[in-house]
Amino acid sequence: MAVEQPSAQAPARPGEQTRIHNIGYRNYDGPRLGRGYARRSLYSQSLRGAYGLGRSVKSKVLPMLLFVVMCVPALIMVAVAVATKAKDLPVDYTRYAVIMQAVIGLYVASQGPQSVSRDLRFKTVPLYFSRPIETVDYVRAKYAALASALFALTAAPLLVLYVGALLAKLDFADQTKGFAQGLVSVALLSLLFAGIGLVISAITPRRGFGIAAVIAVLTISYGAVSTVQAIAYNQSSTDALAWLGLFSPITLIDGVQTAFLGAASSFPGGEGPSSGQGVVYLIVVLGLIAGCYGLLMRRYRKVGL
Repeated sequence: MAVEQPSAQAPARPGEQTRIHNIGYRNYDGPRLGRGYARRSLYSQSLRGAYGLGRSVKSKVLPMLLFVVMCVPALIMVAVAVATKAKDLPVDYTRYAVIMQAVIGLYVASQGPQSVSRDLRFKTVPLYFSRPIETVDYVRAKYAALASALFALTAAPLLVLYVGALLAKLDFADQTKGFAQGLVSVALLSLLFAGIGLVISAITPRRGFGIAAVIAVLTISYGAVSTVQAIAYNQSSTDALAWLGLFSPITLIDGVQTAFLGAASSFPGGEGPSSGQGVVYLIVVLGLIAGCYGLLMRRYRKVGL
C-alpha cells in the first residue's frame, strides 16, 4: 500500500513572513501632571510603606507593633494618673521619646532600609529619574516620608498623654506648654534619626546589612556615650558630661531640649548642658541633618547616572 508523502514546501522568500499588526497604541492626550505630582506621589507611597499600608500583611506587623508599643506606656500612665487623681503626669512630654529611644531606633532600622534598599537592589532608581522627577525630588520625598512616619510614631503617645492629662483635669496651661515642647523635641528627633537611617541604608542595597548597621550606629553610640558619662561622673569630671553628649544622636536631642525647652536631663546627676553649650548642641544637630541631606544627594546623583 503506497503511503502519500507530504509535498515539500517551497522556502519562503524574503519579506513574506513580515507582518505589521495594529495593536491599538495611541498617543496620550491627557493632562501632564508633572514633577510636583510625581514628587507628592512618591512621598505618599513612601509614607504609606513605612507602616506597611498597601503592602502585604507581613509588612504591616512590625511597624504597627512598634506603634502600639510606643503608645501603650502612655495609656498606662494616663490610666494611673486618672485613677489616682495625680497632680501631674509620671513622665514629662520631653522625656518620653528619650525613654522609648530603643523602640524608635528599631523602627528606623526596620523602615529606613525598606524605603531605599529595594530601589537600589533592583536598580529602579534610574527609572525614577527617566520621568519628570529629579534627584532632589527623590531625596526630599524619601527624607520627608521617613521623618513624617517617625513624627507620627513619636507624637502619637504625646497626644495620648495630653488628652489623658486634660481628662484628669490637670492644669490646662502647663499641659499645653509641655505638649508643645514635646512636639518640638520629637520633630527635631524625627529629622535627625530619619537622616541618619537613610544615609546608612543608602550605602548598601542589602536590607539586612542596612538594618544591622542602623541598629549598631544608634545603639552602640548611645551605650558608649552613656558608659563614658557614667565613668566621668563617678570621677567627678562633671565638666566633660555635656561635651560627651555630642557623640550620640539621642543625647544630642536630650541636650537641646534640656538647654532650650526646660526638660530634665537624662545625663548622670541630671546635669545637662548649659545654654551656651546648648547652642553647640543645636548647631551640631542642624549640621547633621544638613549633612545627611547632602550625603543622600551625592549618593543618588551617582546612582542615577
